[in-house]
Amino acid sequence: MVHKEHITLGDLFLSSREKGYSGLPILSVTLNNGVVNRETIDRRTETNIEPDSHLLVKKGYIAYNMMRVWQGALGRVHHKGLVSPAYVVLKPTSLIDTAYAEYLFKSPRLIYLFWAYSYGITKDRLRLYFNDFSKISINIPPISEQRKIAQILSTWDKAISTTESLIANSQQQKKSLMQQLLTGKKRFAGFEEKWEEKTLAEIAIYRRGSFPQPYGNPEWVDEVNGYPFVQVYDIGKNMRLKPDTKIKISDAAIGKSVFIPKETIIVSIQGSIGRVAITQYDAYVDRTILLFQEYRLPMDKVFFAYSLQELFEIEKTKAPGGTIKTITKQVLSHFTIKIPFITEQQKIASVLTSADQEIETLQQKLSHLKQEKKALMQQLLTGKRRVML
Repeated sequence: MVHKEHITLGDLFLSSREKGYSGLPILSVTLNNGVVNRETIDRRTETNIEPDSHLLVKKGYIAYNMMRVWQGALGRVHHKGLVSPAYVVLKPTSLIDTAYAEYLFKSPRLIYLFWAYSYGITKDRLRLYFNDFSKISINIPPISEQRKIAQILSTWDKAISTTESLIANSQQQKKSLMQQLLTGKKRFAGFEEKWEEKTLAEIAIYRRGSFPQPYGNPEWVDEVNGYPFVQVYDIGKNMRLKPDTKIKISDAAIGKSVFIPKETIIVSIQGSIGRVAITQYDAYVDRTILLFQEYRLPMDKVFFAYSLQELFEIEKTKAPGGTIKTITKQVLSHFTIKIPFITEQQKIASVLTSADQEIETLQQKLSHLKQEKKALMQQLLTGKRRVML
């Protein structure tokens, strides 16, 4: 592409096994976030290895997990620290910019090559040693162009990071808003009527779907009688349905599933408890779903759905069960919700819907940014598109 001579990763990096020393932070290589301080990892593990048994890494080095590098477990080092001696530490030569290399190493082509050059009896035993890493052939642009490419891609990363922060802030603001609005702690001007606390049974008639046991000659399906078949995993965020899960059921089992018309509120009560949706189409559901179709009180469905979200967020931690938790009928009978007049319900529903729409807009923006960055990486890291210096 650019270099006429044969270039290998061994021409670009040296293996560094320099021993560490006390007083430096211990770093870890992660799949999604590159090299990070071990103390920032939720499931960090303690180590009895002495500092001088760790490997020293310096700013600009790259470290990789030899067992998981083919999955993307590598990253550039941003400050001096210590890493496990089980890692491979790469010291760059003058031919490579490591910011560029970090992007290159995350590309599908290099991930494939890392896998192809790894050795092991089974997939979970694969290891990429430096001697094999160094044999991988590669084409790269001059270092000035490498730096320009890294600069361009880092601009996209900053935009992605900024959007992710906006989403996190909006989600936190919405969570706080729900806690205040759905409990009556925060009221809108013009609404002074006292809220009433009611049980779910006093508010609505609810029931569980039926479970279609597979028997006979089952087939993988995602429809029942021409309608989507909805399970707990199909309930997405922001009260939307994404029915793309296939379940193995037979014609005989179809008769045991429950039909629900559009605009039905459904809540997952087994496994991933507390997922709430208002169906946008007719569908069938199984018994992991609780459905609300008839109401005993004047009720805005959107307000009620948000109230259920908040209620189940609190109650799901108390659900009995081992690996698969379940909210039982007996437990449901004790659930209560505070209910204002219908006009205040509608006002609250409108505000929370707007908050969800803002989050959804940001999520769509984030998705587009990631897609555009992926396409740009494919062009810039393969030489299909060159940059002007």
